[in-house]
Amino acid sequence: MPTITVIARNGEARDVQAENGLSLMEVIRDNGFDELMALCGGCCSCATCHVFIDAGFADKVPTMSEDENDLLDSTDSRNDQSRLSCQIPVSDALDGLTVTIAPED
Repeated sequence: MPTITVIARNGEARDVQAENGLSLMEVIRDNGFDELMALCGGCCSCATCHVFIDAGFADKVPTMSEDENDLLDSTDSRNDQSRLSCQIPVSDALDGLTVTIAPED
């Protein structure tokens, strides 16, 4: 079971255990990070699960879809590490990942 470090909007970091097969969004939400809204429930139809992925893990997550890219274009805080956490499945390859919850738009 991978360990992922989640950095909340207030800068507080906490390690969480992530179950393989869940989305990163589910892991963050289920571990009490209420600021990750995830309004669409993981359907890639909003951008309320926007996070910044540690650049060292860019090759360990799936390629961004056109839909995800379009949704991220609607956010004010998009950067090169921006991803929608609902689009990242947890696997052992993510062990040690640090993810930061993006500012609220």
